[in-house]
Parts: sequence; structure tokens; C-alpha cells
Amino acid sequence: IAVRVSNGSGKGQFIADKPYYLEVEGQKIDLKFEWKYKIGAKVDRIAPGQTFIRWKPTGLYNAMINPLINYNIKGALWYQGESNTGKPKEYGDLLTTMITDWRNKFNNKEMPFITVQLANFMESKAQPIESNWAELRDQQRKVSLQVPNAGLAVIIDIGEWNDIHPLDKKTVGDRLALQAMKLAYGKNIIADGPVYQSMKVDGNKIVLTFKAGTDDFAPVAELKGFAIKNAEGKWAWAKAKIEGKTVVVWNDSVTNPVAVRYDWADNPDGNLKNKTGLPASPFTTE
Repeated sequence: IAVRVSNGSGKGQFIADKPYYLEVEGQKIDLKFEWKYKIGAKVDRIAPGQTFIRWKPTGLYNAMINPLINYNIKGALWYQGESNTGKPKEYGDLLTTMITDWRNKFNNKEMPFITVQLANFMESKAQPIESNWAELRDQQRKVSLQVPNAGLAVIIDIGEWNDIHPLDKKTVGDRLALQAMKLAYGKNIIADGPVYQSMKVDGNKIVLTFKAGTDDFAPVAELKGFAIKNAEGKWAWAKAKIEGKTVVVWNDSVTNPVAVRYDWADNPDGNLKNKTGLPASPFTTE
């Protein structure tokens, strides 16, 4: 087999757990095992490295947004955030400022703006720890709730641990379409999974409530993805159960709970959804 590789940065490699095969006349030949190889030819770089104009201030805006501002548009779909996970806490202000600026530029103060929340990514962790990816998702969640006529397409259940750009784009499009039908076209439909609203401490448990209309929970044998914080500031995995329109969270070893997190990890495994199959966004009660 002859393979030509063009690699501009990093090291060339096959990505673990991805399917690699040859398909000839309907027959698949698996290529995922160990290879023996010989480099037939190596070509030196024929040009200097790329200048990533999209990473420069004003690069994307001047090239791709400013030329459009004299057009009428129905709304905006925003699928970005991975490059901001190094400084996640500033993302909410940046995104809010950009939405306001675009609405001013397009002379449409109510222009629908729908964000795709970051998908689950990277290896799972055994313990509940801090996560920049979770923090950035929470910034996206808060913007969708605080900025008028903004929506959030949650894709925390379709990511891949080994691919920052997961292959399932159809589900992304379906969930964006639901948000667009509701925000831009005024359809009376369910476009969100359970949306966290408030918490109440009840003894050694915390009771969570969710936005009316999103609290028609799908039944599951065991809720996953919840962590609970004690008064000393330590997080531990928690049990959780659905009780009517609420979710009750506890850990038998935590007698003085103060906060709850859901799906707060790079690659969480939570399963809180509504009966239409839409997942709850990761959130923290803090």
C-alpha cells in the first residue's frame, strides 16, 4: 500500500480508535493493526509555514463578516470555542460583545443567535475535577440564557474522545434546526433539553428544578454525571434520581452539601435528557 502524507505540524500518526480500512468491491480490509513501513520519499517543505489569519485580530471578521453587513440575514449559527478553552472564564463576555456588535452591524437588534456548545472530548477522568472545557460550556450556557433571542444547541452526547471535530454533524444540524425553528420562525416546539433553573438544600440532599417545559424528563435506570460539593469545598460523585419535575442529588458521605455540578468534565457521561431525547447542558449551581 502506498500512502502519501502531507503534515503541516505536529507528528503524523493514525488516531486511536478510528476506523481504517480499504474497501474494494464491497469488501473491507481492516488496516488498524501494526504496520511495517518504509519511507519511499521525503519532500522538504517548499514554502514557509502558514500564517493563520483566522487567529489574528480582525482576520475572520474582515474577511468573512464585514463583506456581508449590507445583506439582510435571518440569524447566525455559531460553532466555535475550542481555541478559547485556555481562558474559558472570559468567553462569556467576548461572545456577548460579539453578538451585540453583529446585531448592530446588521441593524437587527433581535437577530437570532444560536451557539453550538462544545462537544465531549478527550479522555474521561475517574474523579470530578476542574475542567476548562466544562467552564467554557457553562459560559456558552449562560450567554444563551442571558442574551435575548439567543439559543444553545447542546451536543454533549455526540462527541468523540479522540477527535476535536466529531464526525456526527447531522445531529448538530438537527438541534440547530430546532433552535432556529423556535427562535427565528416562531414555532411552538421543544428545542431544549432540561434547562437548570434553581437548587434547594434539603438535609443531606440538593433538589434541582428546571425551566418549565424542559422538565419532562426521560426515565432512566440510573442517572449519571452528577457531582456534589461539601462545605469544605471538596467535590465527590453523587447519586441522583428523578422525582416528578425535580432531580434530587446526594452522596451518603456528604452531610452538608452546598453545590451540584452536572457533566462537569472534558468528556462526561451524563444521561439527563427530556422525552424528546434532547440532552441537558452541563451546568453548575454555583
